[in-house]
Amino acid sequence: MENQTNKAYLAATSYAVIIGLSFLCSKVALQYASPMDVLAFRFSVSFLAFLVLKRISGIEIQMSLKRLVTMKRQAICYPVFFFSLQAFGLMNASSAEGGIIHASAPVFVMIFARCFLQERLSRAQKISVLVSVSGVIFILLMKGASIDLANFKGLTLLVLSVLFFAGYNVLARKLGKGFTTWELSYVMMALGAFVFLIVSVGSHLILGSLADLLLPVRSGNFIAAILYLGVLSTMGSAVLNNYALSILEASRVSVFGNLGTIISLVAGVLFLNETLHYYHLLGTALIVLGVIGTNYFAQKQTEVTVGH
Repeated sequence: MENQTNKAYLAATSYAVIIGLSFLCSKVALQYASPMDVLAFRFSVSFLAFLVLKRISGIEIQMSLKRLVTMKRQAICYPVFFFSLQAFGLMNASSAEGGIIHASAPVFVMIFARCFLQERLSRAQKISVLVSVSGVIFILLMKGASIDLANFKGLTLLVLSVLFFAGYNVLARKLGKGFTTWELSYVMMALGAFVFLIVSVGSHLILGSLADLLLPVRSGNFIAAILYLGVLSTMGSAVLNNYALSILEASRVSVFGNLGTIISLVAGVLFLNETLHYYHLLGTALIVLGVIGTNYFAQKQTEVTVGH
């Protein structure tokens, strides 16, 4: 059991690292294509990569109409609604506002997990989650981020995207008892590729610009960014997150996502020549402290329960 838990921690940490670097690649990809086109390329590549991996490794996917219907809610929450609402939300709000709102995801996951999964967090765990979230928000606020209520439409869409992300975590945790990590990830990528490709192609057909859809692939930078986003950030992170959720409580897994902020900071310093300030270090300390606390006190609570 301890070995499984350690593997889940490793999976959740790896997920955070991949997601943290994905922001850098997303910036590159969006220089060449619209948000919806990027999503279409991203999920198409991820689904094709999964099919290749399935063929090479012999991964078994037991799929029937009944099982597909059971899993559809999870895939609709994430990636379909989450990415769609986030993309349109960022068209009417700043990326900094998006960062602040997304940082609150662990809080919503904690609430949803309590309501639908009866996951009980100790007071120390709840405080730890809030400490981790405050670390992310502190960094963003010190960088000049703020919430402008004039962007009400965009903010509303971003909040809804976070709610769907929280819903996905809860559903993945629940479905993990009856489906394998690979099956859950397969449905997510298949539905994402289908929906985003249909929307992207349909939009270009309406505008009469279908030929422009493939223009970005002329750039080596775009191809490299999409390969990272599709293979690692979409397929890899889906498998890692679903695996972690099959072992750990949703609340404990979601807080690992805030480590992605640290990875983004490091990537910005190393690759974009961004400056590292004191508040980055302070915020990082809060994030790490919160992640460690959430999981440490969960183990202590388990030990007390077993002891009794």
